[in-house]
Amino acid sequence: MNILQALFFPPEQPGGVSSMVPYILERFNRRGWNMELFSLPKRVRQKGTEEVSFQTFDWRKFEGVPIVDKYIQTYKDYVWWTKLRLRGTYDVIHAHHPITGLVMKQLYPDTPVIMTIHSSFERELILNGKIAENGPEHTFLTSIYRELEDRVDQLITVSNSFKMYLSEYVQEPERIGVIPNGYDEKRFRPVSHENHIPQLITVCRLVPAKGLDILLKACAELKQKGLPFVLHLIGDGPIRQELEEMALQLNIYEEIIFYGYMLHPEDFMPFFDVFVLPSRAEAFGSVFAEAALCGLAVVGTNVGGIAEQIEHGQNGLLVPVDDAHALAGALEKVMSDPQYRYNLSRVAWEKAKNTYSLTRVIQQLRAVYRSYRKD
Repeated sequence: MNILQALFFPPEQPGGVSSMVPYILERFNRRGWNMELFSLPKRVRQKGTEEVSFQTFDWRKFEGVPIVDKYIQTYKDYVWWTKLRLRGTYDVIHAHHPITGLVMKQLYPDTPVIMTIHSSFERELILNGKIAENGPEHTFLTSIYRELEDRVDQLITVSNSFKMYLSEYVQEPERIGVIPNGYDEKRFRPVSHENHIPQLITVCRLVPAKGLDILLKACAELKQKGLPFVLHLIGDGPIRQELEEMALQLNIYEEIIFYGYMLHPEDFMPFFDVFVLPSRAEAFGSVFAEAALCGLAVVGTNVGGIAEQIEHGQNGLLVPVDDAHALAGALEKVMSDPQYRYNLSRVAWEKAKNTYSLTRVIQQLRAVYRSYRKD
C-alpha cells in the first residue's frame, strides 16, 4: 500500500505525535510498506489564496476574529503547499491535524482519509487564557469536529476520555476509534542510579495549561517542610519569565534549573527520580508514558488521558487539578520513601512497555489501513 502520513508542522518537538509518527513510518517502511511523511514548513506564511468553504457550517460568520482568520489562512497555506509539493497518488492518507485532514480530503476526494485527533486546540487556548469558553473562537474550533466527521473516512483519537470530550461535538461518537500513542522502547533505557537529593523533572511547553504555577507552589511547600530536592524544568514558552519570577518570590529559585527547549530529553531523563506534571487538561499525556519508560516514578493530575495511564498507588500517583497541597503531599510521599518510589516506577515501566509499545500501534494501524485496501 502507498500511504501518506500528513502532519501539520514538521516533527521537531518532543512528545505526542512528533515522537511517534516518524518511528511509525520507519517501522512500516522497514516491513516493505510504502509510506511517506508530509508537513507544512513553518516558513510558509500568507501564500494561499484559494477560498475555503465547509459543508456543515459557515465559517464566515466568524470572519474578523483574529484566531479564526489565522486558522483559515493556515488552511489556505496548507492547500497551496500541498498542491505545490504532492504529485503522487495514495491508497490511504493518515492526517494528524484537523487542517491536514480537511485539506487532504478536499484535494484527494476519492482517497480514504483517516484522521487522528491528538489534542484539543480550543481547550489549550481556554486554559492559557487566550479565548473565552463559548466565545466565537471556541464555537468555530469545536465546529471543526463535526466538519471532520462529515468529510473524512474515519476519526481516531488517543484516549477514551478524549473520545468522550469529542462526543459533544459529533453526530456519531460511537464511530470514533481509540488508538493510544505508542513509543519505540529502544529509545528509552532506565539507568540504575542513586541521587542523594531527590531529583524531580518535568518536560512541557511553558504555558498555563500545564499547571506549572501549581508545581512551584507545591515545591515551595516542600522547602518549607525542610525537604531537599532539585526540580529540572525542561521546555520553553510564553510564561517562562513569569515562572522564574514566581520561583524567586517563593524562595525556590535555587532549587530549580530552567533548561529551555531540549530536543531529546529522554536521553538524560533516566538519571532523575520523579516525573511530575500537574496539567489542567491532557488528551493523552505522552510525556507520562515516556517518563515511565525511562524508569521514573510519575505524579500527575486526575484528568484526561493521564488518569487512563496512571492507576493511583499502583504505577504512579494522581492528585486533583489545581491542588498544590495535594501535589506537595504526593511528591513528599515518593521523595521520602525510595523503596515505594522504586516500586511505583517498576510497575509504571512494565505497564508502559506492555501497553504503549510501538509494535501494538503498528498492529492496530495496519488493520485500519488494510480495511481501506482496494482488492
